[in-house]
Formats: sequence, C-alpha cells, structure tokens
Amino acid sequence: MLMVPKLRLVEPSNIYRKVPTRRPNAEMRTREYLTPNEVEKLIAAAKLARHGQRDATLILVALRHGLRAVEIADLEWSQVEWGRNPALHVRRAKSGKPAVHPIRGERGGPFTADAVNRLVKTIGARAKLPFRVHAHMLRHACGYALANAGHDTRLIQDWLGHRAIQHTARYTELSPTRFKEVWR
Repeated sequence: MLMVPKLRLVEPSNIYRKVPTRRPNAEMRTREYLTPNEVEKLIAAAKLARHGQRDATLILVALRHGLRAVEIADLEWSQVEWGRNPALHVRRAKSGKPAVHPIRGERGGPFTADAVNRLVKTIGARAKLPFRVHAHMLRHACGYALANAGHDTRLIQDWLGHRAIQHTARYTELSPTRFKEVWR
C-alpha cells in the first residue's frame, strides 16, 4: 500500500514582505559604451593611482582587445607572443571563439573579474564621468570604435570572439557620421 502524506495549505507569516528586483540596465545607465574622449579621461585618471601604469595598461588592453573582465583577470604572460610580430592569444569566455590579436604599441595575487570591475569603477569615478563605468563598457567601446572606423562586421565579430553575428551587429548601428564620405 502506497503512503501519501497529507499536505495542508499554509498562509504566509509576513504578507508585506517584498522580493527586491533589479532595475534594467537601460534605467541605470544611458548607454553601454565609452567614447574615445571618455576612454582618455579614464586612462588619465588611472595613471593618478598608486599602481597607475598597471591600471592604465589594464584599461588600454581591455579597450584594444575588447576583453571581458574575466578575460582580463585570466590573462597570462604565456598568452603574449613576442618577436618580430608580437601578438596576444585571447582565450574567450562564454564559449567565444579564441583569437590572436597583434600587439601594437607587484602584487603577488592574481586579478579576479570582480577586482577588475571594482578597479574600473573606481577609475571611472576618479575620471568624473557623468555615469557609472564598468569594465564591459571598454569591450563595447572597442566594438563601436572598430565599427566607426569602417571595419567589416565579420572582422569585428572575430576580433571580439562572437560566435553569432547578431551579437556584433549592434556595433554597426551607432554612428551616422560613418556614412559621411560614402558618395563623395
């Protein structure tokens, strides 16, 4: 014989309790990327810190290579190829496509993605930008800068390590000034 427990309906003890909800990103920030001028302010502010050169380099590498915070935190010297054609071997997070990017141009513990985000937020506040800054904005700034410079969407897709083109297409929607010279 199968025993079935008797269940009874219980009323909640606190009917006024509300579950907190997170506001959408669009309400918290007016946009998800930084302009070249804002990136320069961010780098200048980074240079004022105790580890200014390291922090400014972190910002520049994140921007130039379109890296996520976790990808910055996981960078290792073994990913840097020196020699006649130096390159950065980018291991993408989130099942992204790995890529090899050309390179132009003291603490004992490793960075974590949270530490990178905190650092970029702190530098953003020091730069006195009129909105909160996070590390992923550098990745978006990279995509928009490449698109505004007229680079092919497929190239941007590979550079950022997107598997699907729809994740890259957002960067081509921004600047109408890109078309200024089309029929001249």
